[in-house]
Amino acid sequence: MSTHMSTHAAENVQEKKRVVCIEDELEMIELVKLILGRNKFEVTGAVGGEEGLRLIAELKPDLVLLDLMMPEMDGWEVYQKMKASEEMRHIPVIVVTAKAQSIDRVLGLHIAKVNDYITKPFGPQELLESVDRVLNNLT
Repeated sequence: MSTHMSTHAAENVQEKKRVVCIEDELEMIELVKLILGRNKFEVTGAVGGEEGLRLIAELKPDLVLLDLMMPEMDGWEVYQKMKASEEMRHIPVIVVTAKAQSIDRVLGLHIAKVNDYITKPFGPQELLESVDRVLNNLT
């Protein structure tokens, strides 16, 4: 291991957890970055499922925030692809659904064993509590 690597690791204080936020609305990504960024998270936004999966494979985040309602590849598809992948299946997922969505989606979450879900619009506290809950259950 080169010395360059270790100094970089030292700067990058362990506490920073990596979160990939997969959303089709940029404002939502900005909101999540704002809320989690202030709380020692490093948030990378992905617009849509394809980009999301690519980023997850690349960054190996500690957590994925996944919007279910996206135009070209919906959240379920992303979730199934994650679970089918050896290197992504262990990464916890918090699903974001719109309040108006039908209950069968939410029941699907229990069947699919997602780690948690929050509904839009959500408050900063709600998002943080969900993220904390999921990450702390892992340790």
